[in-house]
Amino acid sequence: MKSCKLSDLRKLKRLNSITIFGSNQGQYTLHFSSLSTCETKSLNAKSTHIHLVTPQSLEKSISCSQWHFVEQISDTLTPTTISSALYNLRASPALVLKFTEYMNPSNTDIECYCLSIAIICQLPSPKPSLQFIKTVISSNRFCYNDVFNGLVDARERLGISSSIMFDLWIKGFCELKRANEAFKCFYLMKQKGFLPKIETCNHMLSLFLRLNHTHTAWVLFAEMFRLKIDSTVCTYNIMINVLCKEGKLKKAKEFVGNMEAMGLKPNVITYNTLINGYCMKRNLDGARRVFEGMKKKGIQLDTYSYGALVSGMCKEGRFKEASDLLVKMEELGIVPTAITYNALIDGYCNKGNLEMAFHYRHEMVEKGIRPSVSTYNSLIHALVFEGKESEAEDMIEEMGEEQLVPNAITYNILINGYCRSGKAQKAFDLHDEMLSKGIQPTHITYTSLINVLNKRNRMTKADNLFAKIIDRGVLPDIVMFNALIDGHCANKNMERALLVLKEMDRLKVYPDEVTYNTLMQGHCREGRVEEAIKLFDEMKRRGIDPDHISFNTLISGYSRRGDMKEALMVRDVMVSRGCSPTQVTYNALIQGLCKNKEGHRAEELLKEMVGKGISPDDSTYLSLIEGIESVDKFLENDI
Repeated sequence: MKSCKLSDLRKLKRLNSITIFGSNQGQYTLHFSSLSTCETKSLNAKSTHIHLVTPQSLEKSISCSQWHFVEQISDTLTPTTISSALYNLRASPALVLKFTEYMNPSNTDIECYCLSIAIICQLPSPKPSLQFIKTVISSNRFCYNDVFNGLVDARERLGISSSIMFDLWIKGFCELKRANEAFKCFYLMKQKGFLPKIETCNHMLSLFLRLNHTHTAWVLFAEMFRLKIDSTVCTYNIMINVLCKEGKLKKAKEFVGNMEAMGLKPNVITYNTLINGYCMKRNLDGARRVFEGMKKKGIQLDTYSYGALVSGMCKEGRFKEASDLLVKMEELGIVPTAITYNALIDGYCNKGNLEMAFHYRHEMVEKGIRPSVSTYNSLIHALVFEGKESEAEDMIEEMGEEQLVPNAITYNILINGYCRSGKAQKAFDLHDEMLSKGIQPTHITYTSLINVLNKRNRMTKADNLFAKIIDRGVLPDIVMFNALIDGHCANKNMERALLVLKEMDRLKVYPDEVTYNTLMQGHCREGRVEEAIKLFDEMKRRGIDPDHISFNTLISGYSRRGDMKEALMVRDVMVSRGCSPTQVTYNALIQGLCKNKEGHRAEELLKEMVGKGISPDDSTYLSLIEGIESVDKFLENDI
């Protein structure tokens, strides 16, 4: 580059700024206070215009690490200029990585991003590439398949033989929990003849496991086998975990044998997964067998081995065995973790034994094991359940002293407790506190608040809260919708309840049997059984099977109106569909028959009820006393 003339440099010093006019770029003002000869060309002193940046000048500015200048001109660049400069810098991935910080979405296209990814992926560490890939994915600017094809083109243009960029692209989707796109990219790789690395496949399998997409995990595992991608111990451990989640423990044990047949040695994680699987199925004997088998095979038991068994014992109420196992751990020099103690604390909390729960909290602290947020959540939940809300609030303060931050679960426990005790204002104050601390309320939070408003007949406020939830971008779930519908039905506002049902359809949240049963009960309470029948038919059209509550609702509705012929017909349909009548069914029918002075038929139903092993309750006898003159004799002789 030629040096600037002295007169030109003097002119530049006097200029505060130069305005650039490009035919398609609009107007830009750039400040040149730190410009050096490396960045400028000879400039006529009388000119106040400079040419748009070329790929060569951009490349040179990046090579010279003139990032201030690059930042100044970033808005003037075109996708073609950027792509050409990136290609010229293909041997300098570190500089390209730095340049991506100055790339402006408004003047970059998919080619710019794909070239950047392909070049950066040549760095020794995959971390910077993965971070940039996740940024591109999160921007949602481009379709996954468009980027994939762009990466294919970039790879060919740059003459790169490695396919690491595709593996990292899939890993990026996995880390962002976008399982469907990760799986589709796997198939795109397969179509192009690229084999994903086993680590990439393991990332996908692990994600499918966490998201409970077990079917997809098996499809991928089968594809890996077909493509001859060699599985590792990690692969088999994940699939054994999948089988345990599916409750297929026998198959999981067979997989351990398959590993060994493949020349892979099961490790402590393999066996810990099996122990946890047996504990999840409440099969402690099976868990014990695996536990003892590990000892025989010389596999070193670790904290998780013992912790999983302790947790399983606590869930089964076998606290003495769990405590003995904890002592055994300490004798062997295996240090329990907070998770192990949390299992005991949570178990005793669920049993209602707060004394023992606090004993183990004290013991863990004495041994230098720091309680976790989960520890406090278990204790707070138990205190709230027993109505000791002030003590639960003290625990919150103690968490602060221990520098532990309450999470959404902590607040949900307290909010639910206050809602159950009818303290709506306290519950809403905690909701506001969550927001002020940057803790996002969950569906459980909002459902609890809607329920407390329902109980206080404040349905307008419940509707307003529901509208705010949607405005905040939170998609209500089926439980929240059902809570709002229940509130309106209980408050005899069926019109509004049906509007909520329409809102569910609009937001593609599909109603279930609870939704329809609640609406049907609302109609029947007001004597509009025909409207309930319409909902019953709609329920069936949607493929939702009516349950005993659905049938009992209609039977009760007809019986209260005295339409016993229809009520008995519904009972017959109920039986024909394999749905057994319950105490509620018989009580409704007996009550209706007695009101219609059909005592003889009521007596027959009572005999049928007792014959099926269903015990009459006080309401059954009350209906009979009111409707059958010879009840004493009947009860004496027949029951």
